[in-house]
Amino acid sequence: MHSMGFESTKLAPEIEPSSGPPAATMGAAWAGLAQEIRGCTKCPLHATRTHAVIYRGSRTPRVVFVGEAPGATEDRLGLPFVGRSGQRLDAAITEVAIPPDDVGILNVVKCRPPRNVFDRTAAATCRPYLDRQLALLDPPILVSLGAHALRILDPDAPRVLLAAGRPRPAGERVLFPLIHPAAALRSRALAERWRTDFAAFGRWLAPAGNAPAREPI
Repeated sequence: MHSMGFESTKLAPEIEPSSGPPAATMGAAWAGLAQEIRGCTKCPLHATRTHAVIYRGSRTPRVVFVGEAPGATEDRLGLPFVGRSGQRLDAAITEVAIPPDDVGILNVVKCRPPRNVFDRTAAATCRPYLDRQLALLDPPILVSLGAHALRILDPDAPRVLLAAGRPRPAGERVLFPLIHPAAALRSRALAERWRTDFAAFGRWLAPAGNAPAREPI
């Protein structure tokens, strides 16, 4: 299996296909979806984007982190979570020793909203893209980053500060809510909450029964 790696400045936003019919089929489907997203004009955000922001990480992730929308750095580079929030997320992933081949990162909204204000209409427009991405990646575990991502993945969840730090059922998957890493930049209290909840995620993830190893495609 060819992993895409995890260093934020060296990743391509699409999955590289490898040999073998299943991988070729998945790679072709992903390439087609990525092309659709890059060419999307279904909401006004396409008019102000530099790049649509699709994905970075493994092609067979055990855990997919779902953020809300790209920021300025993400829009410029075309990759999710490569600014200050992404640095904090990558550091936390490294701290709890999740292997890079187990991780994928994406956003609900694929284009940067003006002033970084979450756009619910754009989120509804992008939702089919998110669902198709998750169907292709098929991770057993989702981690929502922030209140908007949590609400989209689990409309019945309590507020993010109540839900964060504990796993929840999400259909055939498990959802582990966290606050957004950007929130951890705003205050010491939220920085400590981020650290504590991510450590809890790492402890929960460690037992084999919580996250079975993915078989290569």
